[in-house]
This record gives sequence, C-alpha cells and structure tokens, in this order.
Amino acid sequence: MTEDRHKQRQQKLKEQVDARIDAAKEQRGILIVFTGNGKGKTTAAFGTVTRAVGHGMRAAVIQFIKGEWPNGEKNLLEPHGVEFQVMATGFTWETQNKETDTEACQAVWQHGKRMLADASLDLVVLDELTYMVSFGYLDLQEVIDALNARPAHQTVIITGRGCHRDLLEMADTVSELRPVKHAFDAGIMAQQGIDW
Repeated sequence: MTEDRHKQRQQKLKEQVDARIDAAKEQRGILIVFTGNGKGKTTAAFGTVTRAVGHGMRAAVIQFIKGEWPNGEKNLLEPHGVEFQVMATGFTWETQNKETDTEACQAVWQHGKRMLADASLDLVVLDELTYMVSFGYLDLQEVIDALNARPAHQTVIITGRGCHRDLLEMADTVSELRPVKHAFDAGIMAQQGIDW
C-alpha cells in the first residue's frame, strides 16, 4: 500500500471516529456485563477497578461463589480503599447445599444493595452474580430494581456465565468471552497470581 493511500484510509477512519465521539453527549454511569464461557470475566472486571482507582475513583466489590483462599486482587486493591465482601462459601458445586448457599448469598447481597445505593461509590463489581440469579439464590427483579435505583453516575460490572437476558438487555456494554483454548484442559493446574 502506498503512503498516500494509507494516509487517505487513516483520515477516513479518523473522521468516522471523530463523528462517533461528537455524537456521544450523555454522561452517566453504565452497566457492563462480562459473560460467556471463556476465561477472563473477573480479570476484565478487576482491570476496570484498577483503572478506576488509578483515576481517584471509589470502587467496591461483591464476590459470589469465591472461596477463602488468597485473593490477589483483594490484596492489591483493599489497601487503596476498595471494599470487598466475599461470599466465601466456595464453589457451589463443592458445597452442594442450596439452603446454606442461598443464606450466604443473601447475606453478601445485603452489602451489594448497600453499595448500589451508595452515592460515594463510582464503580461496583458484582462478580459471579449471574450464577446467583440462575440458581435462584437471588430474585432477578430485586437485582433489577437495585440496579435501576443506583446513583446516576455509578457504573456497575456484572460477571459470570449465562447472564439472564433481562440483564443483558439492561446493559449498556456486553462482552462475551469465548473459549478457544485453556491450559486446564491440557492438564495444567490453575496458578496463583495468574488464574486466581
């Protein structure tokens, strides 16, 4: 490709991008969903938390279906003022007790509702919330109501596989992570600092 042709192509791209930027006038918090069967949903959410904190914003995190093992994200972010509330019962396929899992979920969800009502928080992460809805541990309408009632500037990130279609429709941004290849499938153990 010639230099002139490259410049023309880049100029056209610039004009398209500039037009989209000019058309974006609304400023408010957004609802982001990271879903799909691929690895990286929680990692993407924490990348956003790190970015927000780096810009002086306040963030808080609810983690459903997580255990009590060391949490690198919590170790890094909590000293920077990020509140973590963790269900800490472990994975539901290990506990296999719907009653205790529901109780643990409901207890952590009370913190989630508080966070979603807190105007001092710029970003709230509801990590693995999709499972809580699909397993019936949380009422979908209660989640929707809490999301709709949050402060207008607050951004929320929901992660997890199989996100309910009503949450997908509500969301401003949805990214679906698709598995192509995973080390675990080749018999490689999950690694602290990389996978968790």
